[in-house]
Amino acid sequence: MNIPDAVPRARRSSRDEHPFWWLLPVGLLMAVFYLYPVAEVVRISFTNATLLDTAYSYTLDSYRSVLTDPGLPGILSATGIFVAGSVIGQTLLGLLIALALQAGFRRRLRGVRAVQIAVLATWVIPGVSSGITWQLLLNEANFGFLNAMLKLAWLPPVSWLSNPHVAIWSATLANIWWGTALSMIVIYAGLQSIPAALYEAAAVDGANAFQAFRHVTLPALRPVLLINIILVSIFSLNTFELILPLTGGGPGRSTEVLALATYNAVFHDFNLAQGCVLALLMLLINLAVTIGYWRLLRGSR
Repeated sequence: MNIPDAVPRARRSSRDEHPFWWLLPVGLLMAVFYLYPVAEVVRISFTNATLLDTAYSYTLDSYRSVLTDPGLPGILSATGIFVAGSVIGQTLLGLLIALALQAGFRRRLRGVRAVQIAVLATWVIPGVSSGITWQLLLNEANFGFLNAMLKLAWLPPVSWLSNPHVAIWSATLANIWWGTALSMIVIYAGLQSIPAALYEAAAVDGANAFQAFRHVTLPALRPVLLINIILVSIFSLNTFELILPLTGGGPGRSTEVLALATYNAVFHDFNLAQGCVLALLMLLINLAVTIGYWRLLRGSR
């Protein structure tokens, strides 16, 4: 049997272990399925292309039309309320559920696994189905569940979906219910990584449960919480399938977030170029939010 030369073997080994060769297939896939579509969106945004005509020309009219649209400030405002409310609500609720699950599993309480499954079940439901479910719950007719409960408590009904000032919060509430499971999973995983010795040391120092949570749990969870905030921000900023069956962007345009405005521009108005401009605006906001949180995450280490 011939023994291969040691020098070529060493060269092959160093070449195969270089990270470039391992990352090359992933890089090619990202270039085909991510970078090329983004490049096409940028190109089409500089045209007047529509879905009704194959002919188009290069122009800046689409940018001018979108950026001077009097409804754009309202869209950005609704997006900001929707994203900020979702981030705060999902993070706080996910933290509370994760802490409750951890305490329940530690004490081996019955029904803890059922609670965990029930929370996860809300996440696997498609956004359209969640929107329809919440449309039934918030409906202002006699069969609307929440107003029926208010009536039993001798309280006046609430215009959940017809009041422009309330509808955006109703949509945010539905999104919190839909996405809290993700925050629960991320935060619960972070709780499991905190060494038990830290809590034992806190107990020796005489710390009560609240003090241990404040001085041990929260500092240890800070990077996890920031990662969770990034994920929730990106998912909420790109959510439109929940709002579409819930309010359709109404009343008026009070719940038309940026993702829904992009969808309406392309599939309702058939204006492909303006849809690409809105998609780029959404991409820039995503990047700005991610970079901001990333800097906070670096500062927390």
